[in-house]
Amino acid sequence: MNNQAAASSTRSYWVQTMLRIADPVLTALADKQLRATMPVENKKEEQRQYSHLEAFARTLVGISPWLETPALDAEEEKLRTHYVQLVRTGLDAATDPESPDFMNFSHGFQPIVDTAFLSHAILRAPNTLWHGLESRVQSNLVQALKATRTRKPGFNNWLLFAAMTETALRFMGEDWDQMRVDFALKQHEQWYLGDGMYGDGPHYHADYYNSFVIQPMLVDIIEHVDAHYEDWAVMRKDILARAQRYAAVQERSISPEGTFPVIGRSLAYRFGAFQSLAQTALRRELPVGVSPSQVRCALSAIITRLIEAPGTFDEKGWLTIGLCGHQPELGEPYISTGSLYLCSAVFLPLGLPADDAFWSDADAPWTSQKVWSGQTVAIDKAI
Repeated sequence: MNNQAAASSTRSYWVQTMLRIADPVLTALADKQLRATMPVENKKEEQRQYSHLEAFARTLVGISPWLETPALDAEEEKLRTHYVQLVRTGLDAATDPESPDFMNFSHGFQPIVDTAFLSHAILRAPNTLWHGLESRVQSNLVQALKATRTRKPGFNNWLLFAAMTETALRFMGEDWDQMRVDFALKQHEQWYLGDGMYGDGPHYHADYYNSFVIQPMLVDIIEHVDAHYEDWAVMRKDILARAQRYAAVQERSISPEGTFPVIGRSLAYRFGAFQSLAQTALRRELPVGVSPSQVRCALSAIITRLIEAPGTFDEKGWLTIGLCGHQPELGEPYISTGSLYLCSAVFLPLGLPADDAFWSDADAPWTSQKVWSGQTVAIDKAI
């Protein structure tokens, strides 16, 4: 197989895998059957209130760049246009108060989180998820986002959820609370620990929340609001530099076998743990010495290893709780079926066209492959 054919095959596998994950959620919601058909593993009554919004918003946060970018391949483009329509129909079903699948934006604290993921997806695909909507759906969507303002987020990475929702409202031309944005930005500056790493609140946590939430949201928030105030503009350079350094750390954490350290909470988000590296690749801002093709190969190794693990999906194609297969013991009390769809965040580079270097360059070993096979590798150094 030549390089071009290999690259095409890899991209096709990514698209097929992404849609294998996303299709049950998006098809059921477009049919207004999500509540009726989606299982809710970890069946606590509280989780039943939140799981459907989790599944939809977290699916969108990963697939949105792909939805936004016309494909060069005719078959892929046919798939993309089909799913764009499914998602728009689903947005209507999710935000229409008369819909059987109207989602919970206004009760409990968890909707603060997943409204932010939905907001993040809108910023990543503005034409698909905002400009292309009917005015009625736009109005319902605005009301859904604003409904989260009645509760306050926790004093940790949750500050970014409130800020992300306000950033999306700003993009929509709505009134937005600049103080919520300012507080999240300034507080995370206080929580910066060095070498591309933020605390999750006042303390360092050995987990993947710098990738699940903190770095990606900081980057996309500051990109949308930095022009409003000089002090925000000053923050932009450091936020982007830290995200780039964290991407380097993430790339080096992928073993030659396509595994990564099993540390911290929310491991059931699977390869969503690499959202920050995936986003840095999407933005074409990978660190010096880290090629797009080596990131493609490293992420492909992780995706293949985890998605092919027996038990990853139930008999009807829904994700199960676990990291490598079905491991319900890895599900914290806040984890249910819907939570798992944050794994979609690894697919962000599908927003790059097929002729981009990320897809078209020849396969290349990633850092740990080079090191553990005795090849020459540059010395790592702090930011």
